[in-house]
Amino acid sequence: MHTQAVNLEKLLRIAAWLCLAGIAFATLSPIGLRPTTGLSPSIERFVAFALVGALFAAAYPRYIVFAALIVLGAAVLFELLQVLEPSRHGRLFDASVKLVGGTFGLAAGSIVGRLLRDR
Repeated sequence: MHTQAVNLEKLLRIAAWLCLAGIAFATLSPIGLRPTTGLSPSIERFVAFALVGALFAAAYPRYIVFAALIVLGAAVLFELLQVLEPSRHGRLFDASVKLVGGTFGLAAGSIVGRLLRDR
């Protein structure tokens, strides 16, 4: 593998894990600490998991099942863990939005990653 490609993969991996950590903080912290964009919370959830899905798919192109387990597992786990924070609530609808966003991101990241590798 070319040195530049290895460096990009490392950078993508760092970005993917940092993004996931940011989502964990936003999801599991008390509601007053949750960052907001002014958009609908469902759109925020979808975009956040689409982004993390795309990053993981691009960062781990040969391990897409691993990437999917991390992204989709986190969507479910974070929603379940919200019941431990009194100001938060885990809901099936919210989990489904995160799962759809994560799946979309994984697919998009995989396609873009494949196109870039084929160049």
